[in-house]
Amino acid sequence: MVAAIKRYLPYLLAGVMFGFVLVKGEAASWYRIQEMFHFQSFHMFGIMASAIVTGLVSVQIIGLLGRKHSLDGQAIEIPLKPSGKANYIYGGLTFGIGWGLIGLCPGPVFALAGMGSIGALAVLAGALHGTWLYGALKDKVPH
Repeated sequence: MVAAIKRYLPYLLAGVMFGFVLVKGEAASWYRIQEMFHFQSFHMFGIMASAIVTGLVSVQIIGLLGRKHSLDGQAIEIPLKPSGKANYIYGGLTFGIGWGLIGLCPGPVFALAGMGSIGALAVLAGALHGTWLYGALKDKVPH
């Protein structure tokens, strides 16, 4: 038990720090998200752009260093995405409609639930139920 706690503690601390940054950076603010959807502020677009750049740079660094395995020995593989745009369009529309209706994307939901927001807890329960439902029905829906 103690070994498991020591193993996962860095990930818990990184998650708590990420949640803190989301909340303090106002990425979990419903008002900031609405400003973005109404094109009234660059704030959220800047956060998303910095996340994209960070991801691109991280993947390039992994490739340049020739790292083939993670710190715990698992193989690092970045699979090629299948061609076709319909899945991305439907997925993006579904995600965007949900984000617009709820006012939150998945990252800030966890941060706000950790802060005790009742609304975020309801959204998190719905997201977990939707994930379970997809897992139960994934063989019956088109991909």
